[in-house]
Formats: sequence, structure tokens, C-alpha cells
Amino acid sequence: MRFFTDTNIDFIGKRKISFFISAVMILLSFWFIFIKKPNWGIDFTGGVLMQIEFEGETQEELLREVFQNAGIEEVGIQSYGDQKNLLLRFRSDYATEEGLRQISSFIEEGLPDAEFEVVKTEMVGPVVGGYLRGKALMAFFLAFVGMSIYVAWRFQGGIWGLTAVLALIHDVLVVFGLLAFLGVTIDLTVMAALLTLVGYSINDTIVIYDRIRENIKIHYKASLEDVINISINTTLSRTTVTSLTTLLVVIAIFLKGVDVLRGFSTALLAGIFVGTYSSIFLASPMVFIWHRRK
Repeated sequence: MRFFTDTNIDFIGKRKISFFISAVMILLSFWFIFIKKPNWGIDFTGGVLMQIEFEGETQEELLREVFQNAGIEEVGIQSYGDQKNLLLRFRSDYATEEGLRQISSFIEEGLPDAEFEVVKTEMVGPVVGGYLRGKALMAFFLAFVGMSIYVAWRFQGGIWGLTAVLALIHDVLVVFGLLAFLGVTIDLTVMAALLTLVGYSINDTIVIYDRIRENIKIHYKASLEDVINISINTTLSRTTVTSLTTLLVVIAIFLKGVDVLRGFSTALLAGIFVGTYSSIFLASPMVFIWHRRK
């Protein structure tokens, strides 16, 4: 299936516009990350995770009002399974035995007629949260280093790996900034989505790089700018089909998936657009700029 046939879009000629757009997105992302601050989940800040199973239907909205009246505003309530289970997330202020007793008393007083059972309670301390943050950053660092080495080895040039990783860093920063702006809870599932985005984006970039390498031999009399434009145009249909098919699955998860996966699907939904954009408008133009100056 080909959505685009015989296109001749001058992507390299529009590189200044794409670089400007990316610079604006990165600056906004830094603003949202360091000024507005991300909404870190208890996986990284520490807190309490409580699983409650009701005999009848859950009373999620009423329970929200109970905690709001008790002055507990930063609480996450998610239903899952057969709609008789609730997952409650509290900040680290309640990660003590006294805090757990207060939470239980709030629920019992607010829902006197409801029959429920506390199935599981987990407490994550701030030290563990800091440890998980460090592990998440290490995972991204190792992913970037591994991708850079692989691309540089495959295309026999360090600049290919460097530009690919710079595009990946751009993708993660922009998506993370958007999540901070939307107030999405940053937990381990969101980090998994960002790592998935890294793999998705590098795949698009490698496909374009591979076509550039082939066309350099085929169109050896053409300029590098023309070769890169030809390569991006010829892979445009493939990139579009891949993005659309992936997008359909992610939209289905976003609309019909459980609340636990809402942050995961939101990160992937934004990542598909940003990753496709960076593969076309950032990675290849950066290669062109390097070789032209060299």
C-alpha cells in the first residue's frame, strides 16, 4: 500500500523550519518539567498502594468525595478487573502504620453500608522511590548508548549513531514535557512507554538511513541533499503505514483500556507523532549538515 507516490518534498530545504519547531518544543518541555514539575507517582516518590475489593459495585465517585472531604486531595483511584476492585494510591505522608489506620477509618466512616476487604497494602519509601528513579535514568542511558553504538557500527560512521540518539533524546524530552503539562502520573508504566518509544523511533530512523546509504551508491552523481530528499520521499509511504497501524492500536488502548494503562497509552500516542516527525525532519537533516560542513 502506497499513500504517497512520486512525491518530491524538499525536506532538507525546510530543515531550518523543523529545527525551529523542535527548539520551541524542547524549550516548552524544559519549562513544564522544571517549572510546572511532573506528577511523579508513588513508584518514584514513595507512598501507599492499597487494593480494595467490594462485595457489590464499587462506589468510586463517592469514595473520591470522602477523601476530598477528609482533606486528602492527592489520591489516585483506579478501577480494574471485574469493576469490583479499586486501586488506591496515596502520597508518602501516609506510608506509616498510623497513616494506614487513618485511611481505613476514612473509608469505613464514608462508606458505612459498603462491604469491602483490603486485599493488599504496599508501602514504598522515599529511598526506594529514589532508587527506582536512578534505575529508570540508567535504563535510558544504556538504551541511548546501545542505540548509538549499533547505528554507528551498522552505517560505519559515528555521526549516524550520534544524530539518531540526538533525535531520540528530542523525542523523550518532548513527550515527557507533554506528560508534565497534562499532569499525567509518571510511574513505571509510563517509563516503559518512553522506552518503547525509543525503540519505535530508532526503527523509523534506521529505515531512512538505510535507504540513504543505498541511494548514495545508486545516485552517485546527485548531491547529498538530493539523495537524502529522494530517500525520505521513497520511504514516506512505509513510514505512514507503520505509524497509522500502530496508532490504531494505541488509540484503542487509550479509549477502551483500563485506567491503569491511561498514562502508558498517552505517552505512546504522543510518541508516535513525535518519533515519526524526528525521523524525517531531524535525524536526516542533521546528517546532511554534518557532511556538508565536513
